[in-house]
Formats: sequence, structure tokens, C-alpha cells
Amino acid sequence: MLTDVIYMAGIAAAAIAAYAAAALSRSGMIAAFAVGMSVELGFHLPGLLLLGAFFVSSSLLSKIKAKKKRKAEKITEKGSRRDAVQVLANGGASAVFSLLYWLHPSQMFLLLFIVCLAAANSDTWASEIGVLSKKRPWHLLKFKKAERGTSGAVSLTGTIAAISGSLFIALLSMVLFKELTIDLMLKTALSGFIGCLADTLLGGSVQAEYICHTCGGRTEKTFHCGEKTILDKGISWVNNDVVNAASIMIAALCLFIITTRITVYN
Repeated sequence: MLTDVIYMAGIAAAAIAAYAAAALSRSGMIAAFAVGMSVELGFHLPGLLLLGAFFVSSSLLSKIKAKKKRKAEKITEKGSRRDAVQVLANGGASAVFSLLYWLHPSQMFLLLFIVCLAAANSDTWASEIGVLSKKRPWHLLKFKKAERGTSGAVSLTGTIAAISGSLFIALLSMVLFKELTIDLMLKTALSGFIGCLADTLLGGSVQAEYICHTCGGRTEKTFHCGEKTILDKGISWVNNDVVNAASIMIAALCLFIITTRITVYN
């Protein structure tokens, strides 16, 4: 009981600190606390450390060369300060699998919890580091170069960051959860990276993209230069948060299929 109270206080302190550091908005702080408490119920300290590794690394990377990233932020819908929707889009699935594990302990729920964080971390590292690439990214669907920060575009730097981000979570999981074998770790890392690729493809196809009539630029924002933008591509309600949540679930589905298929054949 005392341990739970200590964890609760620690989660609250971490959320408040992130808010004070401008890494989270007020709503993001509340959502982060809710996600943290869900993870604590299911996986206790190991789960919190893994979740913390994701949020801390993501927040630190968002601060690196922030001035250089401002041009890309003119394209993307939101900046580096995460609100509740962003927190839940990236950490909500992990929180759900944590609660499911709490209700019904199962290795599968543990793996799904980990891969959701691996996919979220992979995408975040790719976005934060890829935008710093000296070369313009290549749009996977349009087969041409695009502006930095454009959804659907990739660079070598961003791809390496995506692989590293997923592998980082998977390797750390092996340290925190002894039941995670090398084989499962590699499958988790691969599925997390696949989730990041899914994010790129969804972002370049169905995610909403608008045109600003004032400056003529393309953006994910519904308002730009003080004016309402016009939808040019994708589905209006499919923003970056929807794409993030969907890609994380694709990563979870991928890992589920890989592991259950192997179990059946064995």
C-alpha cells in the first residue's frame, strides 16, 4: 500500500515537472498521470521505468536544435508541448494493455504493452531526429523529395532513428522484464519499426493536409497565417494523433500475429 502511494506521488511529480518544463500542457499533464497510474497498476516499477524512458527521451529530443525545427512545425499540426490527445494517442494503448494485464496477467499483454511503446518511440525518434537531416526527405508515395516534417516522407537519418527508437525500448524491456527472451525482443523491435512505417504510409495517404491561401504553403494545421486553411488531401478527421494511434495498434497487431502464429506452428 505504501509502495503504491509512493509510486502515485512519483508519477504526479514527474507529470508536474514535465508541465513545468513545457514538455506537457495542462491537459497533457493530467493525461500523463492517468497513463502512468494505469501502467503502475499493471507493471509497477519496471513498467513505469519503460514508460518514463519513452517520455523522457522524446522530450529531450524535442529540445535538440529546437530553432531548426521551427520551420517543420509550421507544417505539422502541433509543436513539442504535448496535450492530452497527443499523450493518449501515444500512450493510451500501453495504458489499456497494462490494465488488461492487471485484470488478467498474460505474457501477451506484456508484449503488447512493450510494442506499443516501441512503436511510439520509433515514430517520435524518427520525427525529432529525421527533421534535422541535412538532405530533404523522400516521399514514399509521391516518389519525390518533400519538405522536412512532411507526413509520408522519410530520410536515411530518420529511418536509422526509427530503428534505434524501437530497439531502445525492446532492449530496455529485456533488462526490466526477465521473461522477455532475445527472440521476443527482436520481434518486438521489428513490430515497433513496422508501426513507424505504417505511420509514414498513413500520414502520406489518408492524413489530412491543407493549403494556406495566404502563403500558399502546405500544412497539417486547420489555421495558418491567421486564416482557415483548405483541405487538399486526406480525410478531415484523420490528423496526426489519429495516425499515431492507428500505427501503434498496427504494431501491436503485427506482434500478435507473429507470436501466435509461431506458437501454433510449434
